[in-house]
Amino acid sequence: MYNHSIKIFLYALAGLLVFGSSCEKAELYTYDHSANIYFDFTDSITGEYVDSITYTFAYDMTKAQDTVYILTRLSGIRVDQTRYYTAYVDQDSSSAIAGEHYEPLQVQYPLQANIGWAYLPLIIYNTADLEGTTVSLIIKLKASDDFGIENPDLIRAKVVFSARLEEPGWWNMWLGAYTRIKHQLFLLVTEQIELSTVGQDAPKNLYFVNLLTMMLNNPVTWVANNPEKGYVLDPVTEGSTAAYHFYHVDNPARTILLRFNAAAGRYYFIDENGEEVR
Repeated sequence: MYNHSIKIFLYALAGLLVFGSSCEKAELYTYDHSANIYFDFTDSITGEYVDSITYTFAYDMTKAQDTVYILTRLSGIRVDQTRYYTAYVDQDSSSAIAGEHYEPLQVQYPLQANIGWAYLPLIIYNTADLEGTTVSLIIKLKASDDFGIENPDLIRAKVVFSARLEEPGWWNMWLGAYTRIKHQLFLLVTEQIELSTVGQDAPKNLYFVNLLTMMLNNPVTWVANNPEKGYVLDPVTEGSTAAYHFYHVDNPARTILLRFNAAAGRYYFIDENGEEVR
């Protein structure tokens, strides 16, 4: 009986020390304090407390959605039964739209028996507007039948997400004028996140540039020759001009326009500015 009590105390104390170190204002509760729930935004690498989670779809346009897992922790004693905590989105402080940018939150989330932590899964959508803008939402914990929320500094989670690409420092050296659509196509064709700016890497870098050039010169052939990539060309009407929507089968909402240029006798992708990608 004595050893069992000591173990309970040590488990509770370990959890509370994490709680106390996450924010200067947090109180170090005793092991018999009532159960509370809070968000833990401590960086797993640096150990520093951060105030938000940032996510981007920019490097993978095949994803129609993804899940951001927000760590929550217990301050109090672990028990031998599943308990439930609740959260809500502060709409007034959020630019993300429920049902459009993210899946509405569940009524409640479980904290499993004898566990001191859980993840709140936030499902976010890769919508077309995220290519040019960034949205955010504020999630707040609220008291439930099983948990309190006594520390107001640790019950708020901010999630920021987009699909917007930005011009990298190496781009101009190898690829000239920048557009986000050209950047997306570069990532798709080469599967390279970045190129170096070292002169001796020129042969390798020019090889990747050439892969993109070949695809831009004949995208219809590229799609036909790379079925494993999962991209399709869907004919669309643009007056009397032949055109296609180019997209991945798993994410048909994210399309790039491919339009025929009669004077040049070939198809061009159209960038976010309405210009031909060259």
